Amino acid sequence: AAVLISAFVSLTITPVLNVYLNRKKPGHGKFYDRTEPFFKGMENGYKRMLLGFMKIRWAAWVIIGICIVTIYLILNTLQSEIAPLEDRSSIRFTVTGAEGTSFSSMLTLTDKIADYLNDSVPERDFIFARVSGGFGGGGAVNSAQPRLGLVEPNLRNRSQMQIATDLQKKLNRFNDARIFAVQEQTISVGLASRGSLPVQFVLQNLELAKLKEIIPKFLEEVRKDKTFSNADVNLKFNKPEIQLSIDRTKVKDLGLSSQDVVSAIQSAFSGGRLAYFIMKGYQYPVIAQVDREDRNQPNDISRLYVRNKNGDNIPLSSVVHLESSSNPTTLYNFNRYKAATISASLADGKTVGDGIKAMEAIGKRLLDESFQTALNGASRDYAESSSNIAFAFGLALILIYLVLSAQFESFKDPIIIICTVPLAFCGALLSLYLFNQTINIFSEIGMIMLIGLVTKNGILIVEFANQKKEIGLNKMNAVVEAAQQRLRPILMTSLATSLGALPIALSLGAGSTSRIPLGIVIVGGILFSLILTLFVIPAVYTYISSKHNLKKMDVTE
Repeated sequence: AAVLISAFVSLTITPVLNVYLNRKKPGHGKFYDRTEPFFKGMENGYKRMLLGFMKIRWAAWVIIGICIVTIYLILNTLQSEIAPLEDRSSIRFTVTGAEGTSFSSMLTLTDKIADYLNDSVPERDFIFARVSGGFGGGGAVNSAQPRLGLVEPNLRNRSQMQIATDLQKKLNRFNDARIFAVQEQTISVGLASRGSLPVQFVLQNLELAKLKEIIPKFLEEVRKDKTFSNADVNLKFNKPEIQLSIDRTKVKDLGLSSQDVVSAIQSAFSGGRLAYFIMKGYQYPVIAQVDREDRNQPNDISRLYVRNKNGDNIPLSSVVHLESSSNPTTLYNFNRYKAATISASLADGKTVGDGIKAMEAIGKRLLDESFQTALNGASRDYAESSSNIAFAFGLALILIYLVLSAQFESFKDPIIIICTVPLAFCGALLSLYLFNQTINIFSEIGMIMLIGLVTKNGILIVEFANQKKEIGLNKMNAVVEAAQQRLRPILMTSLATSLGALPIALSLGAGSTSRIPLGIVIVGGILFSLILTLFVIPAVYTYISSKHNLKKMDVTE
């Protein structure tokens, strides 16, 4: 929209303003007279350098090739993520106690964690903690979600990321729970992605037994990997269960039935409400259950008795066999497979892209062909954004080529202009590398913008060179004169765009962390390509420019 409005203003309002604001008297002012010699000298100096470069114009292809190789090398070197982590002055913690932890025990543990955060974080603003499974609460009883609010970034010496990393190490002192420090993602799709750990790798299999076998091995490898600071899995086989096997032959011989055995166990341990009674105006339930001290151990089941048809009390241990096992509290499915999600927090200096690569490498070593893998949460958002940006890159190049082909009425001239793109990308990626930035959605948006910004320089040279050829100049002279005469417009537009993006690159203003890569890409890409474009495009033009007919002139006698 901004480009369309700018084009409309340039074609309509700007000519009118030029008439009104231009000097009424012929000639130029003092400022022009003082500065013009400098610009004339710059143009003449550029022409001399360009003529010298034209003697080795084949070097233009070498420069383009070097830029393409550099792009490939830096892409494999730079870290990648969906977006840089913003300092939002908030850290959330997920606390998971041992299976079977009571609500009161979890509440006590959460209070201890809150007190520790209050004492150990001087930058705190508030601490809020919620224990799941309470009155009206959802989730498992053995989980809690404390939240630490921090004062504004300009009022503290440490960033949110530094505080979270420090607390993650210190909170390992609480051995009776697993605690993760979670920082809210800058860009996320849905609440689940926003509050989840950055790396979520899903293991899928049709058989639950294979998942149970591979999870401990996979989790051990993840925790040993230096890419991650901590890791956990949602599918835990830690819920203790007692499986009862009834000896039906003995049951029949002793005058019992399977229903008699089940009813005896249910009455003793289920705590079912049999009836209600009213006393002094209050209603009370009648609960069938043995005393607490008689139902604390698995062997308490064997000490029960059941009455047979003859009225004899038969010990339950004579007809029932007990077998201990552990199973997950919840079964998870993903894409119709039984699934387990490995969630991990990243070590200092690592990104989501590093985490996904590490997970995939571990998967290749440990998983057989029966397993499928997928990404979830913030990791899935990252993968989807990367594929969408790649499509946008390709579409932008195709559209620019088609539009320029129609404009120039040639399929060759647009190729010359598109040669500016690898030069700009090389400069953008070099800038990201030098300033220790990552490839993310903001830097990728900047690169898409670069495609349009830098092709403008090529258009200025190629269009003017074609006009020169139409009046009879050969390719070499036409492009040299065109480049010299278009030097000022190229410098003005390029410098104006770079200076306009400079405040973004300098990280000025609140929430600027995520915008820094965008500014660095624009400034670095434009300035780098500006220098090379002034030499490479004229050289390439002499090789593949279209042949234009000389302008026909009317001859009169």
